[in-house]
Amino acid sequence: MDLQLNGKTALVTGATAGIGLEIARTLATEGARVVITGRERTKLDSATAAIKASGGSEITGILANAASAEGAATIAKAEPSIDILINNLGIYESKAFGDITDVDWSHLLDVNVMSGVRLSRTYLPGMLERNWGRIIFISSESGLAIPEDMIHYATSKTAQLSISRGLAQLTRGTNVTVNSVLPGPTRSEGIETFLRSQASDPSAPIKQIEAEFFATARAASILQRMVEAEEVANLVAYLASPRSSATNGAALRAEGGLVNTIA
Repeated sequence: MDLQLNGKTALVTGATAGIGLEIARTLATEGARVVITGRERTKLDSATAAIKASGGSEITGILANAASAEGAATIAKAEPSIDILINNLGIYESKAFGDITDVDWSHLLDVNVMSGVRLSRTYLPGMLERNWGRIIFISSESGLAIPEDMIHYATSKTAQLSISRGLAQLTRGTNVTVNSVLPGPTRSEGIETFLRSQASDPSAPIKQIEAEFFATARAASILQRMVEAEEVANLVAYLASPRSSATNGAALRAEGGLVNTIA
């Protein structure tokens, strides 16, 4: 299927690894001009090279911290107008609620929530003026099913759903859409370390640890396996395309299911 992304410019934050990199790669191979952000020049250059090697013809990297007001300003100056905004930047950690400090809360909310707020505030007016655009938040199933050892992370992901829904309501009657994608546990950089931190035997083979994780911590999972980053990217690419014109204000779970849609 032609996703009709030729001529579109997409900005993907946090795209030097994991889900963000796969989203950027998929959009680029579908014909979009892709702009990615990163804080480290080496990782940024490596990611742009990997995307080009996969067949992405137009790829630009911006060295900026999208989680800061200064970084958002740098991005906006470099790319004053875009068609597609993928608010992917995010961090997570497992921590007992009593051990989560004010600094932890502020840092996680700044990265996971305010990065998307600032960039959406920058680019939504232009999308509405041109009467076409896509804003997509990469949230998480944790925004609905709250892990007791990641309450601050889950809160940030629930906040993304509220922001996404609210922004979608501002697009009523236009060709601009705002949606969220809620992946389950996804295979990406750092996930093995996280899984081992949750395991009863951290030294066990990773397949055994994954099976234990889904049997205990994610028993309600439909897939009962890790989601692959490419699978998330395929869903995001569809939402970013003109073909998803009737999907607005929705939260789509990568494991299946859709909530809060206002087509």
